[in-house]
Amino acid sequence: MRDQTAVTPHLTDWLGWARAAARAADDKLGNETVVIEVGEVMAVTDYFVITSGGTSRQVRAIADEVEEQLMILDGPKPLRVEGRDDYRWVLMDFGGFVVHVLNEDTRAFYELERLWSDCPRASWTPS
Repeated sequence: MRDQTAVTPHLTDWLGWARAAARAADDKLGNETVVIEVGEVMAVTDYFVITSGGTSRQVRAIADEVEEQLMILDGPKPLRVEGRDDYRWVLMDFGGFVVHVLNEDTRAFYELERLWSDCPRASWTPS
């Protein structure tokens, strides 16, 4: 297990929690994980974390890992989670940030990064 003190952000540090979610996705081999700062153009959240998996099983593993790691770090709990019926696109709304875990085909079809290309990307460091 990694050193939790090094990665535990303050509760209201939404960027810190978004980065922790990105690291959790990366731990389960999430593909091309990005954190996008959408707060300037979207009133409902500050950050999007976008990642993908090759199969519905991997999408499920990534979503479960994000939720578990944030719980271990005493982080925020999701306000709502959608997409657990088929695991093509799991959306986890944590309030200050939203995690999108998509399968590869769904990610390629919706191109969320292109839709939000005018927003800056936040840096994050894998585990």
